[in-house]
Amino acid sequence: MAIEVRIPTILRTYTDGAKAVEGNGGTLAELFADLETRHTGIEARIVDGDKLRRFVNVYLNDEDVRFLDGIDTKLSDGDSVTILPAVAGGMV
Repeated sequence: MAIEVRIPTILRTYTDGAKAVEGNGGTLAELFADLETRHTGIEARIVDGDKLRRFVNVYLNDEDVRFLDGIDTKLSDGDSVTILPAVAGGMV
């Protein structure tokens, strides 16, 4: 099953500059483990233990996975996953 994963600029050092890569897995956790086999180090930047890192947002077909099943969210062939670093800011 092929899943397109869109990679943010800050993580492209792990994908040799690729803006999008393909991966496989029945869940997000399996997908991230699969990406790790080809893009060493990327999984640790996305996942902390058994959940998403606090400042990483992941979308499955434009839906925030935190409102689905987190890294246990089920995937289907042809799905699109977007990884985005959270942006924070404001006046001090």
